[in-house]
Amino acid sequence: MAILKTLLQTQNSLRYPAKIYRHTRKSLCYLKNVLLWDERYSQLRQPKIKSAIPHDPEVESEIIKKLREKGIEVVDFEINIDDYRKFVAKAGYDKFPDYYQGGKGRNFIEKSLEHYLAAKLLGLSKEDVYIDIAASGSPAADIYHDIYGCVTYKQDLVFPRGLQGNTIGSDASDMPLEDGFASKMGLHCSFEHFEQDSDKRFIKEAKRVLGKGGKLCIVPLYLFKDYAIQTDPSFWPKEGISFEQDAVVYCARGWKNRHGRFYDVPHFVDRIIKNLEGLKLTIYAVTNAKAVHPRCYLKFAAIFEKL
Repeated sequence: MAILKTLLQTQNSLRYPAKIYRHTRKSLCYLKNVLLWDERYSQLRQPKIKSAIPHDPEVESEIIKKLREKGIEVVDFEINIDDYRKFVAKAGYDKFPDYYQGGKGRNFIEKSLEHYLAAKLLGLSKEDVYIDIAASGSPAADIYHDIYGCVTYKQDLVFPRGLQGNTIGSDASDMPLEDGFASKMGLHCSFEHFEQDSDKRFIKEAKRVLGKGGKLCIVPLYLFKDYAIQTDPSFWPKEGISFEQDAVVYCARGWKNRHGRFYDVPHFVDRIIKNLEGLKLTIYAVTNAKAVHPRCYLKFAAIFEKL
């Protein structure tokens, strides 16, 4: 039966060339995952765990308690679901077919919820100059411009080097911008991908690029009971990745990313809080993301305000 199914798929693919590409790409990704994943996992140093990092409400409650014990402001935040839906309707994600199939992709609701929450916490307006950090192919900057009327820029390593039009090609921790260039910045499911010490360096750079009273939003802010990094070994470069020795490495098959940092409270204090001079931090704990959709996992967001 398996052979017959493969023959039928091949026959159908020959009739439709686009299907040949999709089928071949899917098959190559599958083979890469099978052949590389187990070999690389076996060579990875300890401590390591063969799973994704779990999202546990009890753990999240304990994290909130520990944050508050350290004097970090944590504010409960309830999503206004009707307001979120109005945002999505205004955003017109169908204009961006390459982004989660124009609003039809599996994780679209989570991603659009991140865009909505960042806009609300930042308080975007037509007076703002906004930078979408590590934007890649995200339409967030375009959507914010259309809805709120702010001037928007997109920053990412993949863009041509320098400030060109509304793109900023650079490392996020070393942007070719003058001091106080922006009033608002946002990262949507991006900060966790900053490897080695780039998270600490970015916080310092954001402080420089923001004007007085400016705000930076990180959403989600990934926190966990242990200092951990989530990875998919099949997406490592040939030279591999050097993970911090004090981090537990969670290897998630099929995650399709090389690095995702989850802070425990001590490491969050050491890596972020200690670099906040001139910035005020507020962490928002979302109380009802699952009411928006059961697959939503957004729990924490952070706002840094330049004093």
